[in-house]
Amino acid sequence: MVEGDVTWIGLALSLALVAVALAVSLRERLRLERDLLVSVARSAGQLLLVALALQLVVEPDTPLVWSWLWVAGIVLFAAATVRRRAPQLPGAFAIALGANAITAAVSLGLTFGLGIFPVEGRTVVPVAGMVVGNSMKACVVVVQALAGLIADRRAEIEARLALGLTGAEAARPVVRRSLRLAISPQIENTKALGIVFLPGAMTGLILAGVDPLDAVLVQLALMWIILGATVVTTATTALAGTRRMFTADQRLVRVRRSRSDE
Repeated sequence: MVEGDVTWIGLALSLALVAVALAVSLRERLRLERDLLVSVARSAGQLLLVALALQLVVEPDTPLVWSWLWVAGIVLFAAATVRRRAPQLPGAFAIALGANAITAAVSLGLTFGLGIFPVEGRTVVPVAGMVVGNSMKACVVVVQALAGLIADRRAEIEARLALGLTGAEAARPVVRRSLRLAISPQIENTKALGIVFLPGAMTGLILAGVDPLDAVLVQLALMWIILGATVVTTATTALAGTRRMFTADQRLVRVRRSRSDE
């Protein structure tokens, strides 16, 4: 066994803290037991399936087209997730699909075009997954924040429309606040690198025996790519989504709040 490998017994023992979480949920009547168990089961099943698929993709003889098809699947799934979690936005799927596709194309184009990482199966899928995954979370946050703020400040926005402003101009303060709410967590994560937490990619590489400096360089490149991609995706989603919240004659449509805000 290679040093740093996790055995099946070790994996099972890692559930000890989950058992503590279950006990806390039961004691405090949080009703999170089912969600905790489902999250453990789904994460195990999904990642084991991904591991089997990745074994095929990362083989040197496997055509690179399969990696790019996987990336397309990631973008489609991210768009579907945004639509499911943020149904308040009209046309959420199309907007999220376009935003994530643009971000994936730009970020991967720069990453591989500038030679930051080699264009191989072992790099294309993981990098795309991290970039689109983090961008997707920010998309959900910005749509939910946008819907909630527009619902709360409907009278103010309509007053601005009555003064002759366009929908985009009337909603600009709301859009700015929504963008800050969605982007700030990623900025804070980047600021806290190495001080508050050691991120996953770097930790995994170190556990696998990679030199810490090499692991840091990989992690920094990834975090900076993710930071830029998150901003691009979130801004694209917010600006495109705002247009969908106004009719052609610049009237504000009825916007539903997120259930989590109620």
